[in-house]
Amino acid sequence: MSRVPLTQRGADKLREELKELKTVSRPRVIEAISEARAHGDLKENAEYHAAKEQQGFIEGRISEIESKLSQAEIIDVTRVNADGRVVFGATVLLSDESDGKEIRYQIVGDDEADSNAGLISISSPVARALIGKSEGDVVEVRAPGGARSYEILEVHYV
Repeated sequence: MSRVPLTQRGADKLREELKELKTVSRPRVIEAISEARAHGDLKENAEYHAAKEQQGFIEGRISEIESKLSQAEIIDVTRVNADGRVVFGATVLLSDESDGKEIRYQIVGDDEADSNAGLISISSPVARALIGKSEGDVVEVRAPGGARSYEILEVHYV
């Protein structure tokens, strides 16, 4: 079984969701199922079927999160010292060579990625092009939208 990289922040977020599911959502849906059962005939009871379906989603998500956490290699980015190289967890400030526009990304695990928040997946074309490079390097990114060149302005481990 291969280990999946995850930042400490990403692992904490998954643990919070797991706690919420186990302590709030699961008991709430169990109560809803119990109430629906009290109404009698289960074959035609829409509330019961909806609650059972919700329970299936909750149990599936709990199982998925537990699996992800058990396979995760949690990396504390603040303890990483890669001598200015771009590695998993690094925050990188880039300058687009075509228009000079600056953009900041942090390279995170697949489950944490949110490009609108500046979090890009380690398996994305941009991250793959950046890994191993240093400040001052120019990287060519071949993405579905076409090739782009970026200069690495800063690399931080925060």
